[in-house]
Amino acid sequence: MNQPMRLNRYLALCGLGSRRACEEIILGGGVRINGRSIQDLATLVQPGDAVKARGRLVKPEATRYLVVHKPAGLLTSRQSQGGKPTVYALLPREAATLPHVGRLDAESEGLLLLTNDGELAQALTHPSRHIEKEYEVILDRSFDAALVPKLLKGIYLEEGRARAAHVHMEGGNNLRVVLTQGINRQIRRMFAALDYKVKRLTRTRLGPLKLGRLPRGAWRELLPREVAALQAASAGGPRARR
Repeated sequence: MNQPMRLNRYLALCGLGSRRACEEIILGGGVRINGRSIQDLATLVQPGDAVKARGRLVKPEATRYLVVHKPAGLLTSRQSQGGKPTVYALLPREAATLPHVGRLDAESEGLLLLTNDGELAQALTHPSRHIEKEYEVILDRSFDAALVPKLLKGIYLEEGRARAAHVHMEGGNNLRVVLTQGINRQIRRMFAALDYKVKRLTRTRLGPLKLGRLPRGAWRELLPREVAALQAASAGGPRARR
């Protein structure tokens, strides 16, 4: 850092979350600069300042953006549960602390974004931004096209009405479903309510970011234009065209 920076932005670049989340840390008395407690949101961090958040010295990290083609059978978690492997087993050691943006359940596969850009991650997952997530769905039997309006109108789950933004019949038991909600296991539960079982579920797109030909189990860094497109989408820019 070679110029003054607003404190909430500085903390966000340190990987502590969105700017709003960092403001809560500041207001809660969790930040000290050069040994002095800071609760003023207008505070600027000067080059050379020593900043501690929650008792830990923090410095801005190099921002990284990775996309992983998650295979089925891996947990979207940093810690193994019940001996099951996690998606972090696919990554190099230096990327093992990157937070995941949203999650895919263990049985699901496809596009998973990881980044320490807390502000972008928060924006991409906030329900008010209506970021599209597209999935390829393979069912246990041919789907009745007459049920598509039910998916679009919504199916009531415990959390409320779960709706698909778009449904495209690919033929037989194969569909493409686009969501803008983030209800846990939403697609599986919606089809279960219609007496269908999801045999395979693959996320192929997050906003403008596409899985493309990335092999299952592989990962790559995002291109600058892909990062810019995600930032534009999360800021309320034009939605990605399918």
